[in-house]
Amino acid sequence: MITKRRSIRKDKKGFTGLEAAIVLTAFIVVAAVFSYMVLGAGFFSTEKTKAVVHTGVESATSSAELVGDVIGLTDDTGGYTIKKINFTIQLTAGQNPLDLNKSIISFTNKTIHNDSLAWTYTNLECVGDCDNMLEATEKAEIQVTLPSTAYLGTYNEFTLEFKPEAGGVLAIKRTTPGAINNVTRLYG
Repeated sequence: MITKRRSIRKDKKGFTGLEAAIVLTAFIVVAAVFSYMVLGAGFFSTEKTKAVVHTGVESATSSAELVGDVIGLTDDTGGYTIKKINFTIQLTAGQNPLDLNKSIISFTNKTIHNDSLAWTYTNLECVGDCDNMLEATEKAEIQVTLPSTAYLGTYNEFTLEFKPEAGGVLAIKRTTPGAINNVTRLYG
């Protein structure tokens, strides 16, 4: 009985298996790199989304709130039109300090819209530094001077908007009563 010896050099069965293993390994490495890239992009977009939501919530919530009454003032001549409006604001809970010098107040009624009124403020209850920054424990009394075309008589509806540099707008909508005194409380 003569057995034929097979030559290892001529047998390609093992080589084909080795080629398949190399190709399979290459596919696994490429898939791992691709999945790492996809996960990285997912983490990046998740962080961006988180930042956008945080910024949106911060700017959508009002950073200031009204404290107390809104008061209309006439001049000392006993006139029957309101020429100045006083109100007090403070920060809402958890808000960062806001720069009063970078805030704007606008006025709107049935016939007039003024984007930027002249106004002044006085710091109330400031602890330590009484600067232009409205901080957590502080209040600021705002006095708005109405332009001569916007003096308010009886039964006039109007809206003042306090617009800080960052954060939401504080809208103050009021109606003047049927009788105006030198100092008149304005109701919403």
